[in-house]
Amino acid sequence: MTRIPLAGVIGNPIAHSKSPQLHQHWLKTYGLPGFYIPMDVVSDDLEHVLKTLPKMGFVGVNITVPHKEHVMQIADLITDRATLIGAANTLIFRKDGKIHADNTDGYGFIENLRQGAPHWDPKSGPAAVLGAGGAARAVVAALLDVGVPEILISNRTKVRAEKLQDDFGKRLTVVDWVQAGNMIEEASLVVNTTSLGMMGKPELRVPLDGLQKSAVVTDLVYAPLKTRLLLEAEKQGCTTVDGLGMLLHQAVPAFERWFGQRPEVDSAARTAALR
Repeated sequence: MTRIPLAGVIGNPIAHSKSPQLHQHWLKTYGLPGFYIPMDVVSDDLEHVLKTLPKMGFVGVNITVPHKEHVMQIADLITDRATLIGAANTLIFRKDGKIHADNTDGYGFIENLRQGAPHWDPKSGPAAVLGAGGAARAVVAALLDVGVPEILISNRTKVRAEKLQDDFGKRLTVVDWVQAGNMIEEASLVVNTTSLGMMGKPELRVPLDGLQKSAVVTDLVYAPLKTRLLLEAEKQGCTTVDGLGMLLHQAVPAFERWFGQRPEVDSAARTAALR
């Protein structure tokens, strides 16, 4: 008897995750055996849990807040992009017993942009990135990889933005948070990687009147789907891309590795994730 492949997502908390609905939708759509399970695991138990899961039939897991950095110390093999970002969101449990760590967040970010703003040309001008946390690191790595000439980055705590500049090099320019509105005026792409604007969080208060009409504006926040940033950008004639697509696209390579089928990111997948 072959074992039914199991996968899941580990975080703390985890009840809010949309990944289980998405993966179960794909399993059902393609008629594949398997289950995808949310698991609330505290940091002290993470290593023990990860070593135990393969014995239970797990083929891999997604990792979310607050464990994305911690898993880097537990994994046996780490991809170059996960090393560069300093965090992993996808683990593959190999048949030889090794844990393989990857980061598909940057891939998901770029694929979401390509789907939502197909006319966007990475080389068309600078990108303005708000925030300097783990999500920003994935976004910056991905933007540099596709050839964005310059990244202007601003964070409420300037030293964190400077750390990104140290790690990623001279194509990054750090801008004071109070000057973030001016930074946006130069950008052909504007990305919010902060949690500002999310339900239950303060609004993003950066002035947006300088947005270029030709700019593409995207927000990693997807609850609400239309943040104030996206609503304002739409009013000014910009192309906007919501954050849900990044969640959907980052799941594609993981699902393919675990279950052997490359899934489609379509309107049915979006609907499933929003259930």
